[in-house]
Amino acid sequence: MIDVKATLNGAEERMEMAAMFLEDSLNRIRAGRANVAILDGVRVNSYGSMVPLNQVANVSCQDARTIAIRPWDKKAIRDIEKGIMDSDVGITPENNGEIIRLVIPQPTEERRRELTKQCNKIGEKARVEVRNVRADIKDKLKKAIKDGLSEDNEKDAELDLQKIHDKYIKKIDELLEAKNKEIMTV
Repeated sequence: MIDVKATLNGAEERMEMAAMFLEDSLNRIRAGRANVAILDGVRVNSYGSMVPLNQVANVSCQDARTIAIRPWDKKAIRDIEKGIMDSDVGITPENNGEIIRLVIPQPTEERRRELTKQCNKIGEKARVEVRNVRADIKDKLKKAIKDGLSEDNEKDAELDLQKIHDKYIKKIDELLEAKNKEIMTV
């Protein structure tokens, strides 16, 4: 027989993962404000292996429009610049021999709209994942009735599942709204 509580906990965990994925994806989208998270996907060649940027340099925001990258080994500056250029960050690095600076350009109105569309697409993927989790668990509950789960317990579990679903859909909507507001703020 199915353990309803464990099944619902598993569903909530999967929905939480979808929300966390969305949050992580939104942090990597450049919104005109300096954010070190946009460099999370950058890999740098260091002594023959590709490693994350934050393992070869100190990455920080100098101000609202500038990210400073201070390599621990000054010989790595060329590799860091190459890693940034090869990534999808879309910003040309500038260096003075010690520090690499990334100046975040102010996006145009058209670019802001494109970014909000991109955010909404990622958000819709997260919503679909949450809905798929709900559908999977509903199917499991329906099958559990045949295995001896009472219909009352199944209905209660479905109500609880719907509450969890609504909670995560609301969380996803709030994350998208906050990111879209950040993007559209000049």
